[in-house]
Amino acid sequence: MNTNAFRNLSYGVYIISTLDGERPTGCVANSAMQITSSPATIAVSVNHDNYTNSCIQKTGKFAVSILSEESDATLIGTFGFQSGKEVNKFDGVQALEKEGIPVIADACAYVVCKVIDKMETATHTVFLGEVIDADVLKKAEPMTYAYYHKVVKGKSPKNAPTYLPEEKEEKADDAKWVCSICGYVYDGETPFEELPEDFRCPICKQPKEKFVKQ
Repeated sequence: MNTNAFRNLSYGVYIISTLDGERPTGCVANSAMQITSSPATIAVSVNHDNYTNSCIQKTGKFAVSILSEESDATLIGTFGFQSGKEVNKFDGVQALEKEGIPVIADACAYVVCKVIDKMETATHTVFLGEVIDADVLKKAEPMTYAYYHKVVKGKSPKNAPTYLPEEKEEKADDAKWVCSICGYVYDGETPFEELPEDFRCPICKQPKEKFVKQ
């Protein structure tokens, strides 16, 4: 089976948010879709290992913040490459409260749902939610995972449904510097070795020392 065929399916970049008690939390997801229009229902897939999963189970609500091509790329690093169990991902992130659930202010649109059903798979829970609120926050092109990979030059978090280990290339002339945390590929005009020591990954804000040459 050639799993690269899956890359031809269309995916977006979303932040799924909910509450951990009274504390907001969330994670990055790329599998969210509308199931029906009346009543409006949305399905999202969340990895069992994401702390957000258990929080949705307890809260019974979740929001889908749809990121745009203009959204701050560090949101992906904040919500996709660290655990909400250990840090407050919303610390320093501008958010709006909708139906008691936090949504990302820098998104192009949001949808808030109450959980009405779920399906368990080996690695993910697919939550089915009835829409209780939705709105457009700004006119902008929604970010797709294709855009994220090709333009932002990031990679899927390991908990993402679409995650596939990358094949290593052995061409010496194609060597590149890659963030070992989020997969961002540096392609600036200044040689990586000449960047200042305080350089940080534009996606996950990790220091220069976290980059590896591949």
